[in-house]
Parts: sequence; structure tokens; C-alpha cells
Amino acid sequence: MLVPVRCFTCGFPISIYWEEYKSRLSKGESAEAILDSLNIKRYCCRRMFISTFEYIDELLQYVKVREQFEAKPPPPPEPEVSKKRRGRRKKIG
Repeated sequence: MLVPVRCFTCGFPISIYWEEYKSRLSKGESAEAILDSLNIKRYCCRRMFISTFEYIDELLQYVKVREQFEAKPPPPPEPEVSKKRRGRRKKIG
């Protein structure tokens, strides 16, 4: 999921804080301390940070694999085997 631009509940713009939140979280700082220092007090906005998981990078790996398979030309069609002709039917009448 991409990072939401605004909080779904109150509409506060949260995407401007995402990069700092993510970098500080990767350094080992607690989420509570980061959100307090960024002055994000509403629990709805805090929920947006805590529950957002970026999986766009993982999805892009599958797109690259798909492009590799689609880049190969399809195999040539196999020639059709002709059926043996049977004898002509006699007309009745």
C-alpha cells in the first residue's frame, strides 16, 4: 500500500511526516516517541502511521518477472496434420 496523503478519519496531512517516521523507526526508536516528537497527538493519525505497511516494493518485483515472461515471443504454431480423405460417397437416388 502506498502511504496515505491524509488521515482517513480527520483529514490531517500525514504524508509529509512519513519519511522521517520511517527512518527513525529503522534506527530503533519507538513509534510512540517518534509520533510524540512529530507532534501527532490524535489517535486516528497515530493509527495511520502504525498500521501502514509499504508493500509496493514487493509488488514491483513481480512486475519485473512478468515482463520477462511477456518479452519472450510465443512458440510457432504446430502444423496441422491433414486428415486422410475417405472414398467418395455414392449418391442414392
